[in-house]
Amino acid sequence: MRDHRREPGRPGAGPRPDVWVGRATNRAQWVLAVAGAACLALGIALAVTADWASGTVPVLMSVIGCVAAGLLMLFGTLAFVNVAVRVDGDALEVRCGHMGLPRRRILLTQVVGAEFAPRVTPRQWGGWGYRWRPEQGTAVVVRRGEGLVLRLGDGRTFTVTVDDAETGVRFIRERLRLPRTGAPAGT
Repeated sequence: MRDHRREPGRPGAGPRPDVWVGRATNRAQWVLAVAGAACLALGIALAVTADWASGTVPVLMSVIGCVAAGLLMLFGTLAFVNVAVRVDGDALEVRCGHMGLPRRRILLTQVVGAEFAPRVTPRQWGGWGYRWRPEQGTAVVVRRGEGLVLRLGDGRTFTVTVDDAETGVRFIRERLRLPRTGAPAGT
């Protein structure tokens, strides 16, 4: 969903919206989720069909390894298939995946700057998901592309990849009455 502002003077023009909502999706992560489900199925098949008399420890290690790897891949990727960002008058809230977890809420009173990042890549952050890097801050990266970068009062930054991030940045700046800067954020 995007911010659908009406221009003043047009028929049906109303007050500016109180909420901006942005989303981003990465369909490629479904492939990793399927691979995780395959690992999980392999672990179950090993547990059922293995010859346990030939050695319990190796079979048990294989079953546990496949099941653990499958669950990590399956739930780790499903949690970051999509992201929803909601900005209202008080806070920015980020919800990941279909269940909305993990979730991050940042009060706008903690934000000192908002910038548009035209190109955020998983490689910059060490992969997809909820990421932290000491030199860069925290990020939610679900796909390559545009994102919005918040500069917080304590010196940290928070980046999230989201469609129409430029509109989100303008919306946040209007709420904070921040000056408009021409340069995109360096990520």
